[in-house]
Amino acid sequence: MTGTAQPSRGVRLPRDARRAQLLDAAQHVFVHNGYHAAAMDDIAERAGVSKPVLYQHFPGKLDLYLALLDTHGNELVRRVREAIASTSDNKLRVRAAIGALYEFVAGEDQAFRLVFESDLRGEPAVEKAVEGALSGCVDAVTEVVAADAGLDAGRARLLAVGLVGLSQVTARDWLEGGQQISREEAVNLMSTLAWKGLAGFPLHQAP
Repeated sequence: MTGTAQPSRGVRLPRDARRAQLLDAAQHVFVHNGYHAAAMDDIAERAGVSKPVLYQHFPGKLDLYLALLDTHGNELVRRVREAIASTSDNKLRVRAAIGALYEFVAGEDQAFRLVFESDLRGEPAVEKAVEGALSGCVDAVTEVVAADAGLDAGRARLLAVGLVGLSQVTARDWLEGGQQISREEAVNLMSTLAWKGLAGFPLHQAP
């Protein structure tokens, strides 16, 4: 979803295409206005449709928001899992996982703001969706740490929470700080920091 130009009113689209168009418009409005300041009128206008058309696809604003969270949360977890699976070298795995989180934050559609900076965390359904995305990333890292370092699930998960937290917090700071260094250098710095810690745990050889 990239915040494309508004289509002309009256153009009939297949249901899936219309849904994607409405989500694209909603994402733009939510990212720039926040959930509470966003209005269905704004989303309909951005999409170039009438409000009745918008309500045909999404009963309310929260439904739009949750659909976006589900899409981008799943995308984030997929990226992290693919990054980890891209190599069997543990040092490179750390870099790949951190790089995936930085790439997500650097995306032009600013989807990370919905996942990491939601102004609706008090809503149980939103909290569940956000925590689900973060837990999915943590689970992916936990599996590898537990297998390779021979740690129990509790210790492995705590390390994974640290790695994911370090990655998304520093990536957001890097972006908001004006990207004074390249993304590659930022990822290298954080990877070095994380690896020096994780490397302290000996590689576990499975029997």
